[in-house]
Amino acid sequence: MRGTRGAVLGKIEVWARDFDKPPVYWLNGLAGTGKSTIAQTIAERIFADGQLGASFFCSRDFEDRRNLKLIFPTIAVQLARNYAEFRSIFVPLIQSDPEIAREFPYSQMDKLVVRPLKESDVSTVIVIDALDECKDEEPASAILSVLGQFVSEVPKVKFFVTGRPEPRIREGFRLPLLAEATDVFVLHDVEPSLVNSDIRLFFKHGFLELARRQQELDEWPTREQLNLLCERAAGLFVYAAATIKFISHRNNDPREQLDRLLRSPESSTREGKTRFKENTTLDSLYMSILQEAFGDDDPEDDHKTRSVLGAVILAANPLSPSTIATLLGFSTKSVFLRLSSVHSLLVLQEDIGHPVRPFHKSFPDFTVDPTRCTNKRFHVSPPSHHWELLTGCFELMNQKLEKNMCNLPDAVANWE
Repeated sequence: MRGTRGAVLGKIEVWARDFDKPPVYWLNGLAGTGKSTIAQTIAERIFADGQLGASFFCSRDFEDRRNLKLIFPTIAVQLARNYAEFRSIFVPLIQSDPEIAREFPYSQMDKLVVRPLKESDVSTVIVIDALDECKDEEPASAILSVLGQFVSEVPKVKFFVTGRPEPRIREGFRLPLLAEATDVFVLHDVEPSLVNSDIRLFFKHGFLELARRQQELDEWPTREQLNLLCERAAGLFVYAAATIKFISHRNNDPREQLDRLLRSPESSTREGKTRFKENTTLDSLYMSILQEAFGDDDPEDDHKTRSVLGAVILAANPLSPSTIATLLGFSTKSVFLRLSSVHSLLVLQEDIGHPVRPFHKSFPDFTVDPTRCTNKRFHVSPPSHHWELLTGCFELMNQKLEKNMCNLPDAVANWE
């Protein structure tokens, strides 16, 4: 939206124009922070400047957009369309060996992208969005592993990559060859006042559009209502978009819809079920992330993962991975790995002693509500998980508590 994300977009555009800066840029952001929207805007802007060579927007919702073996061939075809000098090398290459497109990503990148780029001396920017949504079995992203091996061979080419900080994406960017060639921008660490200002502008625009379509909405919403909506959004543009969609539903009175939202301070159920994007909802976003985190159906492993998530969601005060491990009787490594699998929905530090918490309250709201979280594998039942935490506390007390554990003098109990 015009007027929003100005500081973020400005930094990326400076990077795109300056070839003295690292050739790779990772826009790292948690779920719902607006990565894909920024990627789309950047692609449009550098296309207008004549810099965009190719783009690939990954999506787990479509087979041809979650298949990592289609990324480099697609990029190569777009480069061939955009640059005649690239095309003159690429076309004969494909004619002589059509099977290249079916090879592994390393060969694809080498033969279809790197060699023609080097020979044609093309200068360009390539955008890869939502890399975490590609199906990838490697512990470190296969695409990033390949990119790290070849990026130094094409110094006039820049790669703009977005993705949630899932374990394999983080591991990919930690590979030595790629780490030293990458600028990282953590989107959810942007100054909150800047993000809130953009979200407020988004809300104002949404309500203005609604007022244009319907009468009797003057001086609505109130300043207090708008402030509360911005607070509820908590930095998530996806939440703001879902809220506007919910309030704007054509079969309901917008005032009643807004009042209904604001009367439920502890629940975001209605927002979660709102369609904020074609063929998807906030609930389906969380469901897809949990599906990937839980992996194959394993009842015992599922129980452990639910227990760890339950401790994060239900504890009165945020607990660290090491504390959760102690309470539940799991290894700290196991707890941290399970939390890392849903890293995009949590505020999780590398320090195992640092408290972990949900990034936004709509995630715990979703997981504890069986009408929203309809897959029993992911549902966290508060009664059973509170009991599990209570039992863990009692067992820990039985192990650690002892008479006069502070080693006070015998007579101290009689002191006044």
